[in-house]
Amino acid sequence: MEEAKGNSPGNSKRWSLQGMTALVTGGTKGIGHAIVEELAELGAIVHTCARNKVELDACLLDWKAKDLRVSGSVCDVSSRPQREELMETVNTLFHGKLNILVNNAGG
Repeated sequence: MEEAKGNSPGNSKRWSLQGMTALVTGGTKGIGHAIVEELAELGAIVHTCARNKVELDACLLDWKAKDLRVSGSVCDVSSRPQREELMETVNTLFHGKLNILVNNAGG
């Protein structure tokens, strides 16, 4: 039985996120890192945050080398002022349009 075109796993057209925006907290390690890459590979414009600037900068360089549209900022999401600053940044970057939120930051 032949699979219908456009429904096969891995078909990027079926899963296109072109024009979508995403925020992934805790995006420099583990599952968060994988989510950032997957969303960006599917066409989303992604912003991520992490507490560690060195790790964040290293990830941003790697994603840039892969031509992925990912930006990032340092943020401890347990801090209300830092969360507010993060959302102001995201609002500016995405012109008020956030389609996907992945709250992945651990404690």
